[in-house]
Amino acid sequence: MTDVGPGVVDRSASRDWVDNAVRLIEADAQRSADTHLLRYPLPVGWGIDLYLKDESTHVTGSLKHRLARSLFLYGLCNGAIGENTPVIEASSGSTAVSEAYFAQLLGLDFVAVVPRRTSPAKVALIEAQGGRCHYVDRPPEIYTEAERLADELGGCYLDQFTNAERATDWRGNNNIAESIFEQMRLERNPVPDWIVVGAGTGGTSATIGRYIRYRRHSTRLAVVDPENSAFFGAYETGVADYATGMPSRIEGIGRPRVEPSFVPQVVDRMVRVPDAASIAAMRHGSAVLGRRVGGSTGTNLWGAFGLIGEMLATGRTGSVVTLLCDGGERYADTYYSDDWLAAAGLDASGWRATLEKFAATGRWEPREGG
Repeated sequence: MTDVGPGVVDRSASRDWVDNAVRLIEADAQRSADTHLLRYPLPVGWGIDLYLKDESTHVTGSLKHRLARSLFLYGLCNGAIGENTPVIEASSGSTAVSEAYFAQLLGLDFVAVVPRRTSPAKVALIEAQGGRCHYVDRPPEIYTEAERLADELGGCYLDQFTNAERATDWRGNNNIAESIFEQMRLERNPVPDWIVVGAGTGGTSATIGRYIRYRRHSTRLAVVDPENSAFFGAYETGVADYATGMPSRIEGIGRPRVEPSFVPQVVDRMVRVPDAASIAAMRHGSAVLGRRVGGSTGTNLWGAFGLIGEMLATGRTGSVVTLLCDGGERYADTYYSDDWLAAAGLDASGWRATLEKFAATGRWEPREGG
């Protein structure tokens, strides 16, 4: 605060730091070329194209890099983040990794409030980006503890689950939806019949659904939801505060409660995907692509394959777009481990048979056990 005389309060000196912080984030985005849109190989005779928006190529390795960038810009431009402001988040996954990256870029302390049972591998990823973890014994307490800690430290609680849908400019400004449609412009079916995404905060589906309506595209939005997640139940019943109280086993998507950023009104279809089917599709897709993808990408692929099967059955041609959310290297000891799957009680064999039949015939007949 500058002393300029009686009757005047001037805090404009802090603007210099904020201006530079925004410049640093924008420069980081400029250095990062837009993520690739990969074409997934399908039989030419099907007349249908499947594309994956490869978000794993972000510097922090996941779709959450976009969200973290938007949340920091939102905090900076709203005056919630200033020089020396500690930044707090309730997250033990990819969002915290990406937010730690941006905090380090700006020279700010970052604290991720995480359940005590969070794996050492996840903690290591957060710490590698300069963040630290604050532990709670009961996972549902991460929200209130993050808010309490921000108050105690005089910091900013980014609150991804509330602010994800409002921090991104859904009308454009190179958001993920605008990027998809721009990259699809020269394809043979440039306007997708469907875009398929999962919901973690709900911010990505809100951004894409709003953009589709704003641009008056004929594209429909499908949201896939794993076991234990509350989003499908809320969509099916119309109960806004629907909750399961159980965590998702598919990292990055699914929540035990409906988060404030989820906007069901912009979703055209929701599909519940069994966890074993997500794992089967993850491994199937990895084999086809020649690279490992994560579990949430498997959930996306399962939903996309179902829609393609439906299009084939009704004689329609066109295109479907989904997201490659992150790479599979992070899940070598979990989703790619047969021992882990057995311990978790997940048997992907029947679902694998469904995928193999679909790849060979185009017929989509999902049933547990083959």
